[in-house]
Amino acid sequence: MFEDIPPLPGTEGAASLGGVAVSALDHAVLDAVFRQSSVGVHVLDRELRVIRVTGPALATRGASEEVLGRPAVEAYRRLGVDVKQHVLRDVLDGGPPARDVLVRGRPEGDADREHVYSVSVHPLYDPAPDGADRPAIGLVATVTDVTDRVLAEQRLALLYEARERIGRTLDVERTARELVEVTTPGFAGSVVVALTDAVLRGKPPELRRPDETPLLRCTAVGGSGQADGDAPLPEPGAVLLPGLFGERLPDGPELRRWDGGVRLVAPLAVRGQLLGAVAFGRPPGADPYTEDDLAVVEGVTAHTATCLENALRFTREHIVMTALQSWPLRPDGETRHAVELAQRHRPGGTGAGSWFDVIALPGARVALVVGQVERPGLSAVATMGRLRTAVYSLTTLDLAPHELLARLHAVTLRLAREQGHGDGNGADEPAASCTVAVHDPLTGRLDLARAGTSLCVAVRPDGSLDADLVDEGPLLGEDGPPFACSSHLLPEGTTLCLASSARAGGGPSRARVAQALAAPDRGPHPMADDLAALLAPERVLLVARTLRLPASDVAEWELPGELSAVAPTRHAAEERVREWGLGVDPLTVELVVSELVTNAVRHGAPPYALRLLRGGSALTVEVRDGAAAAPNLRHAKAGDEGGRGLHICAMLADAWGVRYEEDGKTVWAEIALDAEGGGGRAAG
Repeated sequence: MFEDIPPLPGTEGAASLGGVAVSALDHAVLDAVFRQSSVGVHVLDRELRVIRVTGPALATRGASEEVLGRPAVEAYRRLGVDVKQHVLRDVLDGGPPARDVLVRGRPEGDADREHVYSVSVHPLYDPAPDGADRPAIGLVATVTDVTDRVLAEQRLALLYEARERIGRTLDVERTARELVEVTTPGFAGSVVVALTDAVLRGKPPELRRPDETPLLRCTAVGGSGQADGDAPLPEPGAVLLPGLFGERLPDGPELRRWDGGVRLVAPLAVRGQLLGAVAFGRPPGADPYTEDDLAVVEGVTAHTATCLENALRFTREHIVMTALQSWPLRPDGETRHAVELAQRHRPGGTGAGSWFDVIALPGARVALVVGQVERPGLSAVATMGRLRTAVYSLTTLDLAPHELLARLHAVTLRLAREQGHGDGNGADEPAASCTVAVHDPLTGRLDLARAGTSLCVAVRPDGSLDADLVDEGPLLGEDGPPFACSSHLLPEGTTLCLASSARAGGGPSRARVAQALAAPDRGPHPMADDLAALLAPERVLLVARTLRLPASDVAEWELPGELSAVAPTRHAAEERVREWGLGVDPLTVELVVSELVTNAVRHGAPPYALRLLRGGSALTVEVRDGAAAAPNLRHAKAGDEGGRGLHICAMLADAWGVRYEEDGKTVWAEIALDAEGGGGRAAG
């Protein structure tokens, strides 16, 4: 074959190389290239006809005779290889060599399997003297079978794409569809994904049992309905066992015959829990699945099963969070004399742990509370519920807002210890922001305290806006007290806006808030609608317009510090109750007033005052004095002539308590009203 091959250019006249004659070395090199190398070598003349070919791809299978002397395009088309003639012509006419061009074909010896070849084409030059341009006399193409390399790259690309695209939505059915989208049509002609009935209903997956196959329903389908045999693909929702996946599910990826075709079946399982199964099919004539494909499917299905479990857990937690976050609104009947109220919540399903409360307090006052737990999730919603309960309980103690936050901070720290973060260094310790505002409709006073950040704005009736009602304070559960607090006297008709903190992107600008709260003649609900549209999802909003208690609902007397004033005071209180025509027993009112005034004169300090507040459901009796000492409820002995005052009040009134102020205290008692005229408890 090599007798007519001239010496390599530039070697004429060389005697030897390593003791071997140069001409013999030339023939040895060519012999190694054409006979011993695993790389196919194809030589083409200027007419692009094949004049010499060797290598394992053709010569060893006796196919070289079929292509010799034929044009390359025609010769290789008969072998299933599509040759691009313009590429060959560009190289022959002086263009750059073509390197690592991938072509596909089916050689005669392995026609059932498509092969991929890497082809590099270089020109062959005729030696010219004196360095003149050498015209190309032909082409030489080297061919390497890279089928295994390409398949390995495709499998790695499939695994990468599966990890990038599957499980992005935390939705069970969408995750199943993503598995279909990733694997068709490149890896499979058809894909059927089925999930267990329990998973589709949002229930936890069950442990696999060797002798049982759970109910599977088709969830996602892709590809051709005639991909492997004559049977069409099932419709979503169809029951697929027994049938498509066989009488039992395999423990791992497995090849199975079904209706004249072969499917690759794999379970979707994680930690022994079965979530579903998937079946891959290829059309007739396509390359069959191999052991390497089984390994790839195992990786893809394992990732999909993990994503399905995450989506299922998210679905269950989302249901729980939505239920917990959808707290019942407080009835506004008890606070209608203090504020006109609008409440808004923009649910987002992320479990932000935000809440608000409107709590009626003794003395016709009202507490407005907004809060939000940091680091959203199911635990944040649970923490929110416990903090909300704690706030509601602490308000019964009549604490000042900053003192209430101090107590709530202690509750948050206790929750941290209960959740296993007692060292104080955990990044997941519960922490929360909270703003508490107490409005007194008698005086127009607003007491504020804030932990963390929140939206806290007041717009007065003249349209002026105050966004600096109170400074920001440390978060609950972190640095702790003292918390920022302030007091303001607000004119009637002031609009107060409280909203939970925004984590990302900040809240609306001050100008946009002012615009939403402008026009004092509008009601709180239109204002709340405008402002809620500016807030991020999962934020809560309270818009309250302050009111003043009508003077006709208040009766007040300054008292001398003498016991002789007790009798005329209780008679005056009885007369006022009769004038109001309340459904309450006047004797009950007399006894309560008498005991509270007597207790204040004996154990308190001047100045003294009595106040009656007429409410929609209760009459409130308040006695103020200048002493800070707390009254004690004690049980007198049988022979004692006194010591029963507060005990009598506790028996006659529906509720009683003490509210401490800067210049003394107020002891109050509430007597429920009865529309039929029999209010209060029996005096006997």
